[in-house]
Amino acid sequence: MSASRPCAAPALTVRRLHIDLSGGFSRRWNGGDAFTTAYFNALSMSFPVGEQFFIDSVRDAAALLGDSPQDAALRATVQDFIGQEATHRHLHAQFNAELARQGLDNAWERRLQAEIARRRAAHAHWPALQHARSALAVTAAMEHYTALLGTLLLARVDQPGDWLRHADEPLRTLWRWHAAEESEHRAVAFDLYQRLGGGYAQRLRWFGYATRLFLGGSARQTLANLRRDGALASRRTWASALRFFFGRHGVVWRIGGPLLEYLRPGFHPARSGGDAAATAWLRDHAAQWQAVPRPPAAHAPGKARPSA
Repeated sequence: MSASRPCAAPALTVRRLHIDLSGGFSRRWNGGDAFTTAYFNALSMSFPVGEQFFIDSVRDAAALLGDSPQDAALRATVQDFIGQEATHRHLHAQFNAELARQGLDNAWERRLQAEIARRRAAHAHWPALQHARSALAVTAAMEHYTALLGTLLLARVDQPGDWLRHADEPLRTLWRWHAAEESEHRAVAFDLYQRLGGGYAQRLRWFGYATRLFLGGSARQTLANLRRDGALASRRTWASALRFFFGRHGVVWRIGGPLLEYLRPGFHPARSGGDAAATAWLRDHAAQWQAVPRPPAAHAPGKARPSA
């Protein structure tokens, strides 16, 4: 096992968010903007399947850790990571159920399920450690994307460039809480990958794979959402898309450099920033969540805590 650097992930808190999505929400909940609503809807449509994959990846990998104090600390952090992701999965499943009621078709979820099944079948003959490293490399890459997007959602709250500034409640709270926790646990899968001896070349190879899945899947699902909304041919929709990606506060300018940092041999997520904004939001909105007590130490590392 690799011990090139200590585990950098901070202590994690599993939180129960005090929101209720049972009453539904408006079709263009993000300030009436068709594009940003469709894009964030697309992201949510991938989360339950994606987060279950992340949970499975770290759970299976944690079972291969040794008995050193460092392994024990990482295993405890993994348990908290699983608890956070299980809660994200639960709430975004509720979110997606409302999208289905609104008539949106979650084709991305079906494609992800098929891809995960295909990949598992193709790699069924691999040794457990090799399979764990590959799944962790994909998870770490996806966590890099979600952590960076999460940082952007918290960096300019109530300022120009805040993509949720006019979003309906409680969805604005849901997305910012999710963003804060993504920033909080962004190093867990990466640390576990390194601890199990994962190397640089393999990390880059699976980053390319994860990038294709994320960019292609989000684009296809966003277009499908816009088509269903009747906004695909609207000039206003495409003007919004151009501002979102290439405007003064657009994704490309704000995320391009940090995203490519992942390609450096010495990269580590703990140095990618975002802690201050996440900590501040969680502190300022403490009334909107409740900490879930940590289970006893003997609790099996692969079992998520109750999320609802």
